[in-house]
Amino acid sequence: MPDPLVSQYEARLEEKWHGIVRYDCSHGFFHRDVLHPNGDKDKYPIPITNLNDALLYAEQDIKDRWKWYRDRFKKEMK
Repeated sequence: MPDPLVSQYEARLEEKWHGIVRYDCSHGFFHRDVLHPNGDKDKYPIPITNLNDALLYAEQDIKDRWKWYRDRFKKEMK
């Protein structure tokens, strides 16, 4: 899979922009990186190889779960 795909949800929390969740196909495979306030990230492989399907998946997940991702990140900031 080529690596130009990046879809990321960012939120402004406490007067600063934070990456919350990112989808990309670097490392040779499509995956979701769940980002944490301390700089750690959890990588979850997703078995989609078609670039268009991967982008649709990423966009839909962010649309459906943005609040959950934001709330999880905010909770970890405390």
